[in-house]
Amino acid sequence: MMDTSLAAALGIGFLLGIRHATDADHVAAVSTFVSQHRSVARSCLLGTFWGVGHTAALLAAALGTITFKLTISPETERGLERVVALVLVLLGGHVLLRTLAPVRHAHAHVLHTAGRPFLVGLLHGLAGSAALTLAVVAAIPDPLAGLLYVLVFGAGSTVGMLVLSGLIALPFVVTANRTRDLHTAVRALAGIASLLLGLWLLWELG
Repeated sequence: MMDTSLAAALGIGFLLGIRHATDADHVAAVSTFVSQHRSVARSCLLGTFWGVGHTAALLAAALGTITFKLTISPETERGLERVVALVLVLLGGHVLLRTLAPVRHAHAHVLHTAGRPFLVGLLHGLAGSAALTLAVVAAIPDPLAGLLYVLVFGAGSTVGMLVLSGLIALPFVVTANRTRDLHTAVRALAGIASLLLGLWLLWELG
């Protein structure tokens, strides 16, 4: 039978994971992926792949901490955050180019398309979450309980992003079935938001 304190910690971890999915840089990045599709179901799948990548990064970091006592230095974390900011700029710029200068192309298979959110999820997991997660894992005496916490936190972030992706998709789906100009404007807004957030983060990080 699971210890009451562990069960409570896991429950809190799940809720924190859901909350973590709503971070501005996460939402901005996933919005750029969702903006290129006209299906709520496919958008939810893209959000799920982001969550899987995010969780995989956290698990790898946790295993490194438990097995090799690895830590992430503040300098490394700051460098990864700069990479995240740069990726946001690139994603936003890509969406703007695709929106304002569209090129006819065959629709990519969803598994191929999902590779990008998976990789961005990996990056987000290493940059924004790993250091805090490692601190939590190091504070839990039982290594298996620590890994379980990471899994539950990751599950929460995945569920949170799945739901968010579905909600984010609604404006793109609705406008796609109405006026082309409005759909173009909504897509461009997603690109601009990601681009501006990335530039602001780069400025903040120095």
